[in-house]
Amino acid sequence: MADTNVALIGLGTVGSGVARLLMENADRLARHAGRRLVLRQVVVQDLKKPRDVRLPAGLVSTDLSRITADKDTQVVALLMGGVEPARTIALKVLESGKDIVTANKALLAAHGEELFARARELGRSIAFEAAVAGGIPIIANLSQCLSANQIQSIHAILNGTSNYILTQMEAHGASYADAVADAQRLGYAEADPTMDVDGSDAAQKLAILAHLAFGAHADWEKISRAGIDTLDLADMRYAKELGYRIKLLAVAQLTAAGLELHVSPTLVKLGTPLAEVRGAYNAVSVVGDSVGRVFFSGLGAGQMPTASAVVADLIDMAVGRAAITFRTLEMWSATAPRVPISDFQNVAGRYYLRFHVADQPSVLAEIAGLLGKQDISIASVIQHEDEAAGVVPLVIMTHNTTEGAVSRALAAIERVAFKRGPSVRMRVYN
Repeated sequence: MADTNVALIGLGTVGSGVARLLMENADRLARHAGRRLVLRQVVVQDLKKPRDVRLPAGLVSTDLSRITADKDTQVVALLMGGVEPARTIALKVLESGKDIVTANKALLAAHGEELFARARELGRSIAFEAAVAGGIPIIANLSQCLSANQIQSIHAILNGTSNYILTQMEAHGASYADAVADAQRLGYAEADPTMDVDGSDAAQKLAILAHLAFGAHADWEKISRAGIDTLDLADMRYAKELGYRIKLLAVAQLTAAGLELHVSPTLVKLGTPLAEVRGAYNAVSVVGDSVGRVFFSGLGAGQMPTASAVVADLIDMAVGRAAITFRTLEMWSATAPRVPISDFQNVAGRYYLRFHVADQPSVLAEIAGLLGKQDISIASVIQHEDEAAGVVPLVIMTHNTTEGAVSRALAAIERVAFKRGPSVRMRVYN
């Protein structure tokens, strides 16, 4: 049986998991690949950093040239995070004649077109199943298994950290700060969880899915996004009273005006599959014109689920499937037709609105009037007594409207004298 020699760049959480699978399951992987996957080199930044995997002496170094100069290494798993130096290293690896498997969604979201163009010029391939939704095989399903379809929409929970935090708040009444601390203790959240909780991580992943499903070239930083970092427990309670659960939802939906893209806390109907995804799990709901709705769920992060996706790509590289897919799909191709991205202000939907207002006559009528001026119709209202004397919370669910109309109405409501404190708005997905 022939060998496929593999090198790793990065031996952190995911890299250690990949190394463990390659070392401990060599026979099983060989049966799937028809070749032995041999771990030949590992490059890290810090040799002294403690790691939870034992490797043979001499296998690990800090010298990238040991990989790029090695003519017997065929494929490199690039498992470091961030954009630089990952981009520079990826280009060096491609130029040394090696294929790449990566889990780095930030790199692909920022420089996918450049890296894929260079790989095509050099006759090399890039595979990236682990870059989105961890162990869920969504990349393969969108790019291959569902290729007979015109994808119509994607609604997804793409950040396990945020989903865990929301679960702790909704199910156990934990404050946002306590839920974040718990996620950090369990290893779901970094010391600085900003990218997870402000929607940036989900936006990067959504940009990749939008490209695969729709051919969209979206700058992830321009995707409208809001995070869970300002979410209040009161909104969790009101959502439940209305029959919903709040999720950080990433949406890509094809409309007559173009492709709708956004990430935000969203009220999702209780009992629907997305609403029931709990803890650190991810989920992706896809609608195709032929297949209808399909649903994928699983652990979206963590050492072994992500390592599983990386090793699956390594097997595809060894078999030759990855090279065929890379050549035929023309992902991130400058010549591929581009789907226009719609103006977010024109995106339609229902909304949840919460205000704190003075407890006095005509307040609801005035708010309804300001909403009505933007042609926003009210579907339901909740008003409970508040502990603060003279102030009451007012919760409104709207009928279908647009983002721009809601923005204009809220700007007007912010200026009224009876308003107390900032407004809250969230999209609604049934």
